[in-house]
Amino acid sequence: MEPSGRAISPTDIGALEATRRGALGRCPACGAGRLFGRYLKVRDACPACGAELHHHRADDLPPYLVILIVAHLVGWGILTAETRFENVPLWFHLALWPALTIALCLVLLQPVKGAVVGLQYGLRMHGFDAVRRRADDDPS
Repeated sequence: MEPSGRAISPTDIGALEATRRGALGRCPACGAGRLFGRYLKVRDACPACGAELHHHRADDLPPYLVILIVAHLVGWGILTAETRFENVPLWFHLALWPALTIALCLVLLQPVKGAVVGLQYGLRMHGFDAVRRRADDDPS
């Protein structure tokens, strides 16, 4: 529901809002149901509104985006540690940077995949157009 009390139809949801909902792990159509059944497994349908979610084709884009983000963050951290701080011991680098890289990848992968699925929903890609058309044709 909108603040005005009017129900939001699935076609009223823009790409930005659908992407935001997906990044938060929520259904891009209603924002209430959980998008993921497991860590990276997108549900076939939203448990709250019933919107079909199996149309998504996130494929390799989320890992590529996560690698891009994490590589820039960790690369900047290594560069900063080497140029601004004197005598940083090698054991510190060997302990911190691989652990930080793995942690950041695991933390970012689900929100990025959710955002990609939400973006596909918002842009009506890969079968989501038919789902949204069907929701508009539904008189209830």
